[in-house]
Amino acid sequence: MDLILLVLGLFCCLLGILGSFLPVLPGPPFSWLGLFLLHITEAIPFDTWFIGVTAIIALAVTVLDYWIPVLGTKTYGGSWAGMIGTVIGLIFSLVFPILGLPGILLWPFVGALVGELITSANHQKALRAAFGSFVGFLAGTLLKFLLSCIYFGLFIAEVWEYRETFFPWFH
Repeated sequence: MDLILLVLGLFCCLLGILGSFLPVLPGPPFSWLGLFLLHITEAIPFDTWFIGVTAIIALAVTVLDYWIPVLGTKTYGGSWAGMIGTVIGLIFSLVFPILGLPGILLWPFVGALVGELITSANHQKALRAAFGSFVGFLAGTLLKFLLSCIYFGLFIAEVWEYRETFFPWFH
């Protein structure tokens, strides 16, 4: 049973890294699930603090991922309409993953641009706010990717530390 949980955990960690770039997969929660599956094996002692803290961090990064593009829009001079447009663009890219990765990058930008253009005739301000949305999206993606890689590294370190328990023939 431990080997099945180990393989499922590894799969979840790798899926988490992939999910850092794909909007339909929540990367950090999948990576955390990989750590959790590893810790419920009999080979590794269950550490409540470790699992709890990593869960809180994964949840926080997941929530931040939706707010960072909005904050980027605001930082670059966007209005509430631009921030709402960014959120609508993010939701649109999640519900309708049209255009693949370019669509994931494009829709929050378009949403912020349309929101700003609706409330202001200033095209330069609208483009600046939309650029802020794009920068925020890239920052959120980088944060998710880094956390998922850290969780994968923790997974590998735990497996390596307890390798003889998982693989008794390995010395």
